[in-house]
Amino acid sequence: MSTICDAIADRQLVRFNYAGDKVLGYRTVEPHTLGVDLAGNAALSAWFVEGASETTAGPGWRIYLLAEMQDVTVLPKRFAGPRPGYVAGGGKLFQSFQCTL
Repeated sequence: MSTICDAIADRQLVRFNYAGDKVLGYRTVEPHTLGVDLAGNAALSAWFVEGASETTAGPGWRIYLLAEMQDVTVLPKRFAGPRPGYVAGGGKLFQSFQCTL
């Protein structure tokens, strides 16, 4: 989890293989908040940039369960800052957070 917190602090993109929905594969995201969701799962709130996706809606907000993330890689590419709709600490989606933009 510290790797993801470092990426959040440095505003670096993160790439990982995700097994948490029907479409398996790599995703590239802008990480915004890492914490515990309302169901008690360690989770990442991130802006989806590219890769496999269960929805065809394109870029946007997603929640990823850490238990379903594999091969997590922090990329050298940086992002500018919070995306529209960002709420520090994950808003009502998280009961607590470890790190946030």
